[in-house]
Amino acid sequence: MNYKDDVEAVDALRAKYKLLTAEIGKVIIGQHEVVQDVLICILSRGHCLLVGVPGLAKTLLVNTISRVLGLQYNRIQFTPDLMPSDIIGTELLDENRHFHFVKGPLFANIILADEINRTPPKTQSALLEAMQERAVTTAGKRYELGNPFFVLATQNPIEQEGTYPLPEAQLDRFMFNVWLTYPKFEEEITVVKNTTSDYNADLQIILSAEEILFFQNLIRKVPVTDNVLQYAVRLAASTRPTAPSNSPEGGAGAFVNQYVAWGAGPRASQYLILGAKAHAVVNGKYSPDIEDVRAVATAILRHRIVRNYKAEAENISVEDIIKELVAGK
Repeated sequence: MNYKDDVEAVDALRAKYKLLTAEIGKVIIGQHEVVQDVLICILSRGHCLLVGVPGLAKTLLVNTISRVLGLQYNRIQFTPDLMPSDIIGTELLDENRHFHFVKGPLFANIILADEINRTPPKTQSALLEAMQERAVTTAGKRYELGNPFFVLATQNPIEQEGTYPLPEAQLDRFMFNVWLTYPKFEEEITVVKNTTSDYNADLQIILSAEEILFFQNLIRKVPVTDNVLQYAVRLAASTRPTAPSNSPEGGAGAFVNQYVAWGAGPRASQYLILGAKAHAVVNGKYSPDIEDVRAVATAILRHRIVRNYKAEAENISVEDIIKELVAGK
C-alpha cells in the first residue's frame, strides 16, 4: 500500500471502515455493535463465535461481509454425522492410480461454521486446529489455508438436546463471543419492508485481500502505553479465583472468589490489547486507552469465565461478573 507513514495508513483504514459499515448497513439493519465486533476480529486476525436464536441474520451478516471484502466465502452446516474429511478434504485415487488431494470447504477466506455445537468433538477439533494453525494436515502432508483466514462460528442458545458443547479450551481459540439480540421495533419494520419487496442492495467491494493483510499488520504496529497494557493484564488476571488479590499484577477479589470457578488465561490479555488497538483505530484514535479495553472486554472475557455453582444458584451471569470487574478496575 502506498502510504507515506503509519498515521496516513491509520487514517485510510478509518475511512475504509466507515465505507464498510455503510455498505454492510445496506443489507444488515441495526446490529451496529455486532458488525463492529466482527470487523475488529478480522482486523485483529482473530475468529468470532456468534450466539443467537434463529432468524437474526447471522448467515446473512457473514455473507454480506465477505462480499464487501471481496473474499471467498464458504458455509459449512455442522450436523451430527459430519466427518473431519467433509470439511478438510480427502485423498482420492485417480485413473492413473495416484492419490491426489481434493480440498474441502475449509479452503476459503471466510468460513461460516453454522451451529458448530451440533457436530461431534472430532470434527470440531479439525476446525479448531485449522483456526489455530491456519493449515491442515492430511495423509502426512500439510496444506496452507487461505490468507486472510477467518472463522465465524454460530451457536443456537436454545434446543440444546443432542448438541456437543465446545470445551473451554476450544472456546478460548475464539477472540470474541458475540451475543445477538432481537432488533428494535423500527429496525424490524425496515427489515420486513426490505425483505418482502423487490429491494436488492448493490454491494461494492471496499477492501481487497491484500489490503486486509496490510491493515492486519498495521493494527499490530499501533503503539500502546504501559498503563493500558497493565490494565488489560490486570483485568484478565482479576478473573482468576486462584490469583491472590494482593499480588502486584492484580488478582481476584472476594466477588470473583465467591462466584468464579475458572478465569481467563493469558490469551485473553493478548486479545484485550489487540481488540483495543483495532477499536481505537476504527473510532478515530492513534493509540488505545483504557476505555477501548473496556469496550471489548465483555466479548473477549464472556466465554473465558466459568461460573461456579453458587453463581448459577444466585443467578449471577458472566456479564454481571465482567461488569463488576470492569467497574472495580
